[in-house]
Amino acid sequence: MTTVQKRRARARGGELDDCLRACAVHSGKVVGSIDRRRVELAEQLRKLLVVWGTTATSAPAPAAAGGAAALLKRAVKGAATPASAIPNELLDALLAVANKALECGYDDELDLALVISDTVLAQRKNSRAGWRLRARLLEALGEETEAVEAFEKYLSLTDDDGFGVRAKIAGLRAAADKERELLALLKRQSPRAAEFTGRAATDVWAEGLAAHAVGDWTEAEPRLVGALLTLAAEDAPVADRQELLSQYLDLRTTESSDLAALTEALALYAEQRRNRMRGPVADPTVGGVQWISLGEFRNRIAGKSICLIANSGRVGSSSMGAEIDAYDLVVRFNSYKIEPKHTGSRTDIHATIHKHGFNWDQRVDTRLVFGGISGDWKYSLRNRLVPGAQTFLGDESLRWPVRNIGKLGTDVWSGIPTTGFNMLYLLDFLDVSPTLDLIGFDFYESGAYRVQEAMKLAITSVHEYTSEKSWVMQRAQSVTDMRISLR
Repeated sequence: MTTVQKRRARARGGELDDCLRACAVHSGKVVGSIDRRRVELAEQLRKLLVVWGTTATSAPAPAAAGGAAALLKRAVKGAATPASAIPNELLDALLAVANKALECGYDDELDLALVISDTVLAQRKNSRAGWRLRARLLEALGEETEAVEAFEKYLSLTDDDGFGVRAKIAGLRAAADKERELLALLKRQSPRAAEFTGRAATDVWAEGLAAHAVGDWTEAEPRLVGALLTLAAEDAPVADRQELLSQYLDLRTTESSDLAALTEALALYAEQRRNRMRGPVADPTVGGVQWISLGEFRNRIAGKSICLIANSGRVGSSSMGAEIDAYDLVVRFNSYKIEPKHTGSRTDIHATIHKHGFNWDQRVDTRLVFGGISGDWKYSLRNRLVPGAQTFLGDESLRWPVRNIGKLGTDVWSGIPTTGFNMLYLLDFLDVSPTLDLIGFDFYESGAYRVQEAMKLAITSVHEYTSEKSWVMQRAQSVTDMRISLR
């Protein structure tokens, strides 16, 4: 069986009953895992089973004690699901499981995500979240042509592109073009490679490595390039092609005497890799953005009145636009929505979590990107930052204020601090603003008010909204229905 055949032999889904049973069985597989990603998947699976239990018409919701175990037993036996279309709550829970499974990246989890993806689109053929999941999954499986088609279907169903899908499509297409250009170059540079394209790529590759091992690069190179050409012709998974391209170029750097030819090949390889990561950009150096540290940020806000605008339903009907714009600095968060009459029109500081791409293209003076894991934070900056959309960008010293500046560990603050709380904690810590007001902060009691594409995002349970509200109210100098003043 070829690599491509193995890839396409994965289990597929479509029937809701079968999909839910697969999720229930998989929940048993990840119990007790020490892998952080699988632990998070296990939690989403547990929530799905609870939702399933409360939406199934054939059985009552489980008692709190031993509820998950009872659900698992019922799932394996094959509980009936509602005869009507998949309920919204169950759909959201399935999507949450699939997204965590996709983050895991292991074969078993990718299989589970594929089953969920098939099922969601069978039940909701025009689900935007379903098509975006399908596209991301196909990309992870190395099926880039199909991934582009799924991304385009997603775009046809939405007016907003908060996840940067257009850039992703452009990047995948540009990367494919550059990869083809690179392989054509390698074929020209190694004319004998064509002699080795009619056989199994794995066998030819092994012969090439064996020739290299005995110091015969003249025989090794055409075989290695021939194997690469065969993999491309078979449409092998992108990850496999990229790995072998990297290995080939590593070997060539130690053997090649033609520096100019090698440099040309390396440049094309780097270009197609970069395009897969973030898509083509006019200025890969990020438009001369100025990094600012904690001290430099302090100097920029010292003595200025500041308001922080919640993404709440209360703000969306407040008619406070003029008052908001009267502050020296206006801070907004993540997927904020602008409606000047209610929200004001200015955004001076955009504070956002690194995981989402909403509003990164909106022009602001300062952008602060928060994230708990340094490597993930840096990756997001490289892939999401839009050249020219900000003048100043917070550096590592401003990455995670509650944990890194306040030194509040999980023993003191167990929940993951929200973007709003990180920003507020930072401003309170610096204590250089004569006015520090929170507008519309009701901790989502009035619902969310965001750009359309973000409205389906769940108000996650990993945050401690009650603790954050308590922290704010303990420091409040005055409180009205719309405004909490900390100074």
